Amino acid sequence: MRYNQVRIAEGVVIADDLGQEAEHFAQQKRVPCRGHAEIHVEDVAALELRSVDLQIPKNNKEHHTQEMGWKQLILRRGQSFTIQLKFSRPFQPQLDHITFVAETGPEPTELLGTRATFFLTHTRRGNIWSASDFTIASDTLHISLFTPANAVIGHYTLKTEISQGQAPSVTYPLGRFILLFNPWSAEDDVYLPSEILLQEYIMRDYGFVYKGHENSITSRPWNYGQFEEDIVNICFEILDKSLYFLKNPGKDCSQRRDVVYVCRVVSAMINSNDDRGVLQGNWGEDYTQGTSPLEWTGSVAILRQWSSRGGQPVKYGQCWVFASVMCTVMRCLGVPTRVVSNFHSAHNTDGNLTIDTYYNRNAEILPTEKQDKIWNFHVWNECWMIRKDLPPGYNGWQVLDPTPQQTSSGLFCCGPASVKAIKEGDIHLAYDTSFVYAEVNADEVVWLSEDGQVQEILAHNTRSIGKEISTKTVGSDKRQDITGSYKYPEGSPEERSVFMKASRKLLEPRRASSPLLHLLGSGDLKDQPVQLQLWLARTPMWGQDLLLMLHVRRVPDRAHTQSPIGLMVRFCAQPLLHGGSAREPLWRHVVHLNMDLGKEMQWPLLLPYSDYRNKLTDEKLIRVSGIAEVEETGQSILVLKDFSLEPPRLSIEVFERAEVGHALNIYITLTNTLMVALSNCTVVLEGSGLISGQIAEDLGTLMAGNTLRIQLELYPIKAGLRQLQVLIRSNEVKEIKGYKDILVAAAGVP
Repeated sequence: MRYNQVRIAEGVVIADDLGQEAEHFAQQKRVPCRGHAEIHVEDVAALELRSVDLQIPKNNKEHHTQEMGWKQLILRRGQSFTIQLKFSRPFQPQLDHITFVAETGPEPTELLGTRATFFLTHTRRGNIWSASDFTIASDTLHISLFTPANAVIGHYTLKTEISQGQAPSVTYPLGRFILLFNPWSAEDDVYLPSEILLQEYIMRDYGFVYKGHENSITSRPWNYGQFEEDIVNICFEILDKSLYFLKNPGKDCSQRRDVVYVCRVVSAMINSNDDRGVLQGNWGEDYTQGTSPLEWTGSVAILRQWSSRGGQPVKYGQCWVFASVMCTVMRCLGVPTRVVSNFHSAHNTDGNLTIDTYYNRNAEILPTEKQDKIWNFHVWNECWMIRKDLPPGYNGWQVLDPTPQQTSSGLFCCGPASVKAIKEGDIHLAYDTSFVYAEVNADEVVWLSEDGQVQEILAHNTRSIGKEISTKTVGSDKRQDITGSYKYPEGSPEERSVFMKASRKLLEPRRASSPLLHLLGSGDLKDQPVQLQLWLARTPMWGQDLLLMLHVRRVPDRAHTQSPIGLMVRFCAQPLLHGGSAREPLWRHVVHLNMDLGKEMQWPLLLPYSDYRNKLTDEKLIRVSGIAEVEETGQSILVLKDFSLEPPRLSIEVFERAEVGHALNIYITLTNTLMVALSNCTVVLEGSGLISGQIAEDLGTLMAGNTLRIQLELYPIKAGLRQLQVLIRSNEVKEIKGYKDILVAAAGVP
């Protein structure tokens, strides 16, 4: 066998001139041909490859990868692609034998499925590697190649072996290509039979992250950027740095045919707890060694930084950053993916479906040694796939969570857990279904504690966990509530039945030794003689005094005394961390009330800016807690209000038509509505198809009441619907974000 070198330029491979080295066969061969004629092999010159055209623009467009550029041939499995071979003479099927070899991974073998050998045939046969449907035009051969829908994804080399009769073959390299999952193919495990959904969950390169609180949800734009030219290579670099690959490269590459396997590897590699993953988590308040999670506006800068520094974890990420980066990677690899936010999300480490929270009589949240917590919101991913490893009925959306909360099979990863299995309480199914079920269904038990001793249950909330589960609406910038995909309506017979089924599977083995379960099962909490509610009297703006109203209503109930009752309500405001813990109190207040039967009243509560200035976290989250003590009975009643403070809002305007390669003026306006100046302001712009990388400019100080106006000139890169993300950060407020959807016309299109 001889191997000839080739030169590659823009998808065309040109063979070196073999000159006098062309092979002549020593022995005469008789090859039959149609029409009963015979061809004498010695009379025909050896077939030599002169050039190869991988037809990258055509193939990439047909495989929905044109957004990734024209420098690489990027294909989706389970779909044909065409190449053009130019020879030294016309190809003769009766005489010339052409074999193709495709290889991926460091040690490709046919046994592992990382090497495929296939012959040129007239027609394709089934879901296998094949080269068929060829046409001959003079000295050029047009061939259709097919990759099976269960092929290993990855970087491939393609070569051909040419021979005549029994003579040794000559091998020519044809080039390289990248093979991805194919959600357009009905034979692929990621098949999604809706072009509208495919445009959203594969082709859309921007989206939104939903944050805040269930009653005050804010959307933040995010640039996924999965089609930036270097991102696909970085995605495979992530796979190649996983512990699985480092331990057994051949086996790892072989398993990359399985979307479940690939998802678990990516889930582990987005965080850096076990390996040289992409992001290092930080849930504290010191980000001086890196970038605050609030200041990221997209995945591209994170992935490029990770790759350029040799796989050193990027500092820092929290749940929405982990999930958004994973969305980029999975969409790039060809798996339909979306980002999902769960509000009031439980982190239940002991598997008892109960999260305990403790307060003292001054209404302060108390620290606890337990690792259980309730995130004010938590963000994960859903990936669409067939689950051949599960019984029928669990295909579709699967939860994957790259945030390192707990280990799964020894690594910090989570999922895929079938959303259908979560809704039906089938928590025994792989992977990590019981953990995700608790995130959306656990009960919250609030305790009154004094001197380290539990005094009474203030609340047993069966409906507070897993609220307003949200994702971006298909084809719209609006939020979609998908809570109904995860659970039946709270309190419905179906919901209670599923909860009991899941509880039995989780709790029966430990029921005899669980005093908490005995207490919760002993009966409902006592009826309360008054109802308390806290609400915001006006929009809570950071830098301004905050006004809340306490609504009190005396309940007409025969079980309680008909006489007036006295209430002493102790209030406390504490800054909340994203993980659910609280800082020291920043405001206290005590109210004494007398309530006659049937009486209702409202009491204003003012929280001055001076009390919370310089005391909040970057998230600007506050919990106001109140514990009312009934003076006649000593009974305690809890009232809570969580809220996030709104930053000033910026506006982005475009007044002209956007066209590829033409100047586009962007106008950004920000008015400082706060009572204090915003110092060290910086604006950062990002947007795939609009900007290459990021644009950042220092703005100085914006005084209270003043307005900042910025004009920038962009030159759009790609046609289509694009999104411009804008971040203005300052010492006082880390996250003032906005976006603008921009429709870009192709160059020269009227």
